[in-house]
Amino acid sequence: MSALYIDADACPVKAEAERVATRHRLKMFVVSNGGLRPSQNPLVENIIVASGADEADMWIAERCGKGDVVVTGDIPLAAKCVAAGARVLRHNGEAFTEANIGQQLAMRDLMADMRAANPLGAGGSGKGFTKADRSRFLDALEREVRAAGRP
Repeated sequence: MSALYIDADACPVKAEAERVATRHRLKMFVVSNGGLRPSQNPLVENIIVASGADEADMWIAERCGKGDVVVTGDIPLAAKCVAAGARVLRHNGEAFTEANIGQQLAMRDLMADMRAANPLGAGGSGKGFTKADRSRFLDALEREVRAAGRP
């Protein structure tokens, strides 16, 4: 495996990802627009990108590839990373794959259209991040790191 890339803006599992990266002696890139406390871990490199829309996503998409693992909640970024051959996880441990990324993009677009069509702006903000999500993420990241390291 080459590297672990974290789309760090609003990522609730940076510490967990760092523990897995450390255990596997894996280079980890924490990519954000700034405002994050840098890690003192020599395996972790904090990348601060320009404060434009999708700058962190573009940085990750341009560098990831086969043998890498990417952690993101951004579906368009996930699609680019899957296309590049990377293994991609959401923060709750759900995998983005070639088999499901098309459906994920379509659902994202549908939900955006539904929100835009709602004149009152009502709607949920999504469910909260739970301990079970954190645990699923750790298990899934461990599996993906091991799978990415196989020839």
